[in-house]
Amino acid sequence: MFKNALRLSVGLATILAATPTFAQTEIAWWHAMDAELGQKLEAIAQGFNDSQDEFVVVPSYKGTYPETLTAAIAAFRANEQPAIVQVYEVGTGTMMAAKGAINPVYQLMEAAGEPWDPSAFLAPVTGYYSDTDGNILSMPFNSSTPIMYYNKDVFEKAGLDPETPPKTWAELEAMSRQIMESGAAPCGFTSGWITWIQTENLSAIHDQPYGTLENGFGGLGSEFTFNGPVQVKHWGNLKKWADEGLFEYGGPVGGGDAPPKFYAQECAMYMNSSGSRAGVIANSKEFEVGFAPLPYYDDVIAEPKNSIIGGATLWALNGKDPEVYKGVAQFFTYLSSPEVQATWHQGTGYLPITYAAYDLGKEQGYYDANPGADIAINQITRGTPTANSKGVRFGNLTQARTVVDEEFEAMLSGSKTAQEALDSAVERGNQILRDFEAANS
Repeated sequence: MFKNALRLSVGLATILAATPTFAQTEIAWWHAMDAELGQKLEAIAQGFNDSQDEFVVVPSYKGTYPETLTAAIAAFRANEQPAIVQVYEVGTGTMMAAKGAINPVYQLMEAAGEPWDPSAFLAPVTGYYSDTDGNILSMPFNSSTPIMYYNKDVFEKAGLDPETPPKTWAELEAMSRQIMESGAAPCGFTSGWITWIQTENLSAIHDQPYGTLENGFGGLGSEFTFNGPVQVKHWGNLKKWADEGLFEYGGPVGGGDAPPKFYAQECAMYMNSSGSRAGVIANSKEFEVGFAPLPYYDDVIAEPKNSIIGGATLWALNGKDPEVYKGVAQFFTYLSSPEVQATWHQGTGYLPITYAAYDLGKEQGYYDANPGADIAINQITRGTPTANSKGVRFGNLTQARTVVDEEFEAMLSGSKTAQEALDSAVERGNQILRDFEAANS
């Protein structure tokens, strides 16, 4: 009896060993997040992988946002593209113009039979990534908007109320002077992303056009117009404040020198993405951080408009097997679940992309326990978006932003006035738009 059982056991083992192992369908996900954000992103992929055994998402860091977009374009041309690529909002126009390259998320979800309710997502998020018919083209993921961080300890040392940050630029200038004159800190404020925060968002908040055709949302043929009086006034002020030491420039593109100035308590205030929240908290252990909306000019607008979107979405690229897209759709469903989104939002500072995730955070008492965590949400949903405040969406906006950075630096150096720098940025930017349109016509 024992021998028979042993033979049966050995026989079953032989059969099982000869049976092909079930192979999971691999889903390549290229992204642009490193450090703490990269770890949290990888945790989301691992959570999905652990939740089922049919698919495995494999995230790969490909460098900065521009580098990731460039790598994806090159890979697509070589037919070696990933199934999913993370593209920042600046690249939206480029992706939309890439005919045949993308598998629109609304079509992907419908084909896979996955639940898809556009109204479940925050309107400012979906509005930016939709076509002219209102169809969402990419999966919202790490959406952000800029806010102001400030050092409460420095405010107190300067004799300022640490619970009352500046609301207007006039107040920010006055507080910066008091901070410096009191010796509480050698600099009033700094900022990342001069183009996105101090030019694009500045325009939106003050209901000023950044370009024609509803800031590019109307399609090709649009032109930049961000050299108006309000933008010139603000750039001129930044130049004046930089000369006086109230403002310290953090560098081009994302402004990599700005965060250390705030962490080292050199600058008392710091403007950057709400997605920087986790990094700010992690690097500011020696002082208490406050959170506030971006300032505005109350002599320009009495009630500031909403700020605009930043961050990135996930685009599905064409050229993969149907089984891969089935897995991508299931992953997108998992990614947008209230639990996953609430955890991502609370751990990073990025916006909760769904109303359900925001409601879950309120039910959990997260916003009560973390004052200021809802600043970005309240700011981007403030009022009804206008043609000037729903965002900017132009082809090759990445290169156009580089031009704006170059002209801003020319102004800071004293070689150009604010008007001259902005006029030049608009002229050069419009040539970039014309070249892009010619290449995609």
